[in-house]
Amino acid sequence: MKRMPAGRFATYAEPFCGGGAMFFALAAEPERRFERALLADKNAELVSLYQAIKVDVEPLIDRLRGYQDDYLRLDDDARRAHFYTVRALTTEAMTTVERGARLLFLNKTCFNGLWRVNAAGQFNVPFGKYASPRILDVDVLRAAHEALEVAEIRLADFAELTRELRRGDFAYFDPPYVPVSKTANFTAYASVRFGPADQERLATELAVLRKRGVSAMLSNASTDEMRALYTGHGFFVHTIQAARAINSDPSKRGDVSELVVTTYETGEPRTTRVPAPLPEAATPSKKRAAKPAKPAAKPAAPPAQPATPAHATSTTTATSRERGET
Repeated sequence: MKRMPAGRFATYAEPFCGGGAMFFALAAEPERRFERALLADKNAELVSLYQAIKVDVEPLIDRLRGYQDDYLRLDDDARRAHFYTVRALTTEAMTTVERGARLLFLNKTCFNGLWRVNAAGQFNVPFGKYASPRILDVDVLRAAHEALEVAEIRLADFAELTRELRRGDFAYFDPPYVPVSKTANFTAYASVRFGPADQERLATELAVLRKRGVSAMLSNASTDEMRALYTGHGFFVHTIQAARAINSDPSKRGDVSELVVTTYETGEPRTTRVPAPLPEAATPSKKRAAKPAKPAAKPAAPPAQPATPAHATSTTTATSRERGET
């Protein structure tokens, strides 16, 4: 948040909402810096959850209480069977409350709190053996409900949101990260993958926003491909150390290097501006990010930390947001 532009902005946009950490942190500030928020994601289950929290939080709480009560009275074998029964359910005909409750239940009881889908869009994370998972957190859900009152939540591509932004607005982009190694292939967050061409399209959009006077910030993996992609458009590139709690190898959990790209100067000593003026046709470098290997089975495991107000604990267990982790 310290790299955000100073002052207020009419609209805050987060086109890759995921866990919404930035939005909820801003919404929890004593004096809110934005008048309205535009939130979007390509994960239909996650969008349904946010819509349920905004419009039907009490029915959502009731349904989650039922999930929790039923689950905690079962023995280990019955819990496992119940998990796979819920995982196998199709959601197309469900209400937003039913879809949202199912997502939170699965997120709280699956392995490592991940959200990952296969090519058919089906959630495929295995069962996680936890003694007393907190499936329902009433305080967090109600706090998220209050925060989302000023938000419009959409199932949409990032470009659908950014076309509405005007000078003085602010957008934060937290897209699926490019893999940092050949083994970092745990990348299925939504049924539609976010590949190299999408990364290039996003870089182009960031250049367009800069030209329109929209302040924008983007996070991604610190790779040669990403540095090349954001070189040559007058962006400011920052390297930061970010804590990561999820990795198949516990010894690799901890701080990792990430890129933060801004369309504006932050005044930080470590800020490095890429020297080239913005071209008329903002076309990013054609060097593409390495294509992720096809997942074996929304991020190096999907987003999935749905409501995370700064003044409350996370609504779901922590998940990696396609950080390119193994």
